[in-house]
Amino acid sequence: MEQCLTPRQREFVELAGRLADEFAGRAAEHDRDGSFPFENYERMREEGYLGLTVPEELGGMGAGLHDLILAQERLAAGDGSTALAVSMHVSPIGQLASLWRASGDERLADVLRRAADGRLVYASMSAEPGDPILMSSTTTARAVDGGYRVSGKKIFGTESAVCTDFSTRALLDDPESGPTVIFFRLPRDVEGMTVKETWDVMGMRATQSNDFELDDVFVAEEDVFHRYPANHFDGTMLKTVWGWAMPTFGAVYLGIAAGAMAFARELALKMKKAHNPEVQHLFAEMEVLLETARAVFHRHAHEMETGALYAELPVQEGMAKAVLTKYVATNNACAIVDRALHVVGGAGYFRRFPLERMYRDVRAGPIMPYTNLEAHDLFGRTSLGIEIAPAVPLPDAHRPRTSGIERTVR
Repeated sequence: MEQCLTPRQREFVELAGRLADEFAGRAAEHDRDGSFPFENYERMREEGYLGLTVPEELGGMGAGLHDLILAQERLAAGDGSTALAVSMHVSPIGQLASLWRASGDERLADVLRRAADGRLVYASMSAEPGDPILMSSTTTARAVDGGYRVSGKKIFGTESAVCTDFSTRALLDDPESGPTVIFFRLPRDVEGMTVKETWDVMGMRATQSNDFELDDVFVAEEDVFHRYPANHFDGTMLKTVWGWAMPTFGAVYLGIAAGAMAFARELALKMKKAHNPEVQHLFAEMEVLLETARAVFHRHAHEMETGALYAELPVQEGMAKAVLTKYVATNNACAIVDRALHVVGGAGYFRRFPLERMYRDVRAGPIMPYTNLEAHDLFGRTSLGIEIAPAVPLPDAHRPRTSGIERTVR
């Protein structure tokens, strides 16, 4: 169904649409070869898409969270791998923008300006084996003069092929506060970082999300931008990482599904299937799944942009609501693509058509953090009032003056 957009949102979606239509022509080749779409990044740089979430006053396009969700959905309809890869840039940049607006930190402003003019491509690369939800880390940090020495293995290093800077995490055994998770920024060419070409996978092949290792890498104290006690939920992480990443991931997979649905619609009309009641029923189900996920995005964006989600709710409750956006979108996306394949029939099985690639790409959604299993645990315990972990509240400096929204009884 058609979305009701503001004039500004329409500009963002139309920009994403022009890029998506162009990238779609190269998507099959990059998927087949497992090659990274460097030329797509150059086009996004030329069109200003890499500065999408940079504030206008710092040279960017000033997109907020809802704008980003809409744009990423449209981009993914043409090329899921490129959309997922660039989400690791535009989402963290949006997160940094929200922190900059609250603090005015000139170091953040410099990062954002470099993103706006294309000098910086950022990547959030924190995934590790066995701990996908950022409450601890298998990567170790030890204090040295001026900073830390960090060693560890990372997985799913999306954008490692193209980024200029990246953020990741490590566990510091702080003698005063105990085990502490630290998040820090590093240049991609930092001494001691080695990328391992491990990305031989079913779908999202062009993201080239390879493993990498950090071997005694030096991290300056000023490059550590956040820390919190290990095995805690953290209010600042909710406001930034989870509140942005979950719907942004979800939007990519929903966009792939929307692209699959458009392909199925085109073929159904061409093959004179549109008056078949079974085909009509499949499209009805796809529309419900698509619009349900969009409605969840809309609510989440409103609650994030007013500050209600992270300022008015307990941290665990806010986490559950953020994760819900990704859960609904990725699972609905798989269900939509399944139905699109039923509409298309045997043609959908051929690699020369985009539906085959979309079918594979969309399967990554439910196994990205929070996975379905992790989400079920979070939803169930939160609904029953069971604490999963202690929570670090959002600092007053990061709270909105007022959200204008009050909590309601469950």
